[in-house]
Amino acid sequence: MLKTRRPDDQTHYAARMRAVTAGSPNRTARLAGALYLGLAPFSFFGIIYVPSVLIVPGDAAATASNIMASEGLFRTGILSHLIGQTIFIFLVLTLYTLLKPVHTGHARAMVVLALIGIPIAFLNELNHVAVLHMLNGIHDMTALTTAQLHTQMMLFLDLRASGIVIAQVFWGLWLLPLGYLIVRSGFLPKVLGILVIVGGLGYLIDSVILLRFPTVSVTIGQFTFVGELLLPLWLLVKGVNVGQWEQRGYAEARPPG
Repeated sequence: MLKTRRPDDQTHYAARMRAVTAGSPNRTARLAGALYLGLAPFSFFGIIYVPSVLIVPGDAAATASNIMASEGLFRTGILSHLIGQTIFIFLVLTLYTLLKPVHTGHARAMVVLALIGIPIAFLNELNHVAVLHMLNGIHDMTALTTAQLHTQMMLFLDLRASGIVIAQVFWGLWLLPLGYLIVRSGFLPKVLGILVIVGGLGYLIDSVILLRFPTVSVTIGQFTFVGELLLPLWLLVKGVNVGQWEQRGYAEARPPG
């Protein structure tokens, strides 16, 4: 026997649906796109640009000289990376709000995987802080020769680079449920989700290669990042299909039966 929905039930469903769609999905989408694009320059500056300018592979003395001569740049690189990771927190929470109607469980998995990598990245910057402490003589290291001091400095720089690789594991993993949610959403192009998944796999492959075969210089991520470029641009410019998003929101808010 079919259960007839009473008028008050329909009113209840309508109220819940209004709560789900109270915030404009396109406003949320554009905020996510802006945060994603805002994250990029801070991360690039702190993770790639500053080390490429100051660190001379295999030459500890030259590296130490570069860091001391450009200490402001080195410190700005630390701050830039931390700002980028802070933006990342708000990005993930905004994407959760946008994609939760597709599948709550996968949206939560996306958030958890992303947030695991953030404290790793934060703590990893202590290696750069340690380099500054050593070179500025904040602690008494007179027992060490200059060569020994530079050797320890390079160790901390190498540890920081390895920490980035470890954090990158989670930077790849969170993209897998994100891509899946986009593919299943119906309110964003499936191709964007596929490209995001490919980007996540690229990060994971790079991490495996760097951890298992550290002498190999192949970087897959430089060819698979396209999804992370197109997704924020799409969110910022095009937004989402509001009708499809509302249908997903209604299905999420409606109780079974």
